[in-house]
This record gives sequence, structure tokens and C-alpha cells, in this order.
Amino acid sequence: MEMISLFDYLKKPAGPELGKQVALAAMNEKILIGSKQVSNPKYKGNILMYPKSWLDIYFNQTTDEHQELHF
Repeated sequence: MEMISLFDYLKKPAGPELGKQVALAAMNEKILIGSKQVSNPKYKGNILMYPKSWLDIYFNQTTDEHQELHF
């Protein structure tokens, strides 16, 4: 199972609010959450890792829900 961070998945920083939403959704669905330490010029600390397949589903559903609200 490929585990990936939100940064790597989105190709940009997710930000604290989106990070909290994704973490809460993963916990509610009992999704395996990994973590790793990172250190770079912009961020130093622990980041969460999620199964890529679950992130694909999560962001597809989120996008679908937002599109439905606009029509």
C-alpha cells in the first residue's frame, strides 16, 4: 500500500484546515494513518501519511460534492 503525504498528493502545502479535515475523515473511516519526520527550509516536524488510494477517493468525493453545490 502506497502511503503519501498531503503535500506530495496535492503538489502544494495543504494548510492546517484542510489537514485537519482529511485527518478527521481518515480517523472516522478507520483509515491507516502513518507519520514521518521532515526537515526542510519551510517546515520542520511530523507529517501524516495516508494511503494514496484513499486520498484519491476522498478528494474525488470532495470535488463531486462541491460541484453538486454549484449547480
